[in-house]
Parts: sequence; C-alpha cells; structure tokens
Amino acid sequence: KKADDFLGELCEKWESAASEVAGCGIRCVNMRFGIVIGKNGGALSQMLTPFRVGLGGRIGSGKQGFSWIHILDIARAIEFLIEKDGLSGAFNFTAPNPTTNSGLTKALGEALHRPTLFPVPEFALRLLYSEGAKVLTSGQKVYPKRLLSEGFVFSHEQISDAIKDAIS
Repeated sequence: KKADDFLGELCEKWESAASEVAGCGIRCVNMRFGIVIGKNGGALSQMLTPFRVGLGGRIGSGKQGFSWIHILDIARAIEFLIEKDGLSGAFNFTAPNPTTNSGLTKALGEALHRPTLFPVPEFALRLLYSEGAKVLTSGQKVYPKRLLSEGFVFSHEQISDAIKDAIS
C-alpha cells in the first residue's frame, strides 16, 4: 500500500514514468529501498555521533516502523534480479524483519555499549525540520514479499546483526 504523503506520491509518479519503457520492450524493475545500513556513510553515520557519546535515544514514542536493509543485501538482491531476467515491476528492498525506532535505538545502544536514555521529542524535530520531520516521526513497516517469494535469501535479517556488522 502506498504511503499517503509526499514520498508516496513521488514514488508513484517515478514508477509510472519508469514503466513507460515496458512499451519499448525494455524490462523495468522498480527498486524501493528502505533505510540503508552500511559501514560508510548513509543514515547510520549521521545517527552514530549522539549514540557514541551516550546521548542517543528513541524518537518520540519509538513505536514508528523502521524498514531497513543492509547494503550487502542490496548488492546481492540486484544481482539476483539481473540473473532472473523474467522479473519486472516493483520490489521492496527491505529486510524481512522491519523494526521500530525503539528497536533501532536498542540495537545501536547495545552494539556501541552505550545507554539510550535521552528520547528526542517530536515537537523538537518539527521545529528543526518542519514537514520533513514526518519521515522520522511516522515511519512504516515494509516487507520484501516479492523478493522472498522469488527465492531471495537475506544475509542480514535482524537489525542487531546489521548494526553490529556496520560498526565493526
């Protein structure tokens, strides 16, 4: 189900435009990415500093969904889809076990051996990021149903394993 917000609308328009190549006989695969967890850069690098100094914490209630994927699984899934040339359409590139913001916070705290006592209030994010705060405060849980049904096997299925690998 498409998210009823700016990013959902953007995704729908992007995929609609991309699907026009199918009329030319070109295979089109739409890759929908969750938050990428990896060793260098990305969202994780921005989150690590407060957690490393013991100031990390959940955002708001912490109940918002957090769909993620390890960068190595992205590379493997792309290779998988290239090899299965009969597949086309949308594929969710997310781990099969999404978590919550609290689950991510716990995994980061445990991997870094730091406390996670300081929650970030939602109103503070709204003051800082305005409408952009919704990305951090709402969240969603997305499942890779098509990848799994086609036989793809993830190497990082749990957020705790992905975080440990990314910070090692």
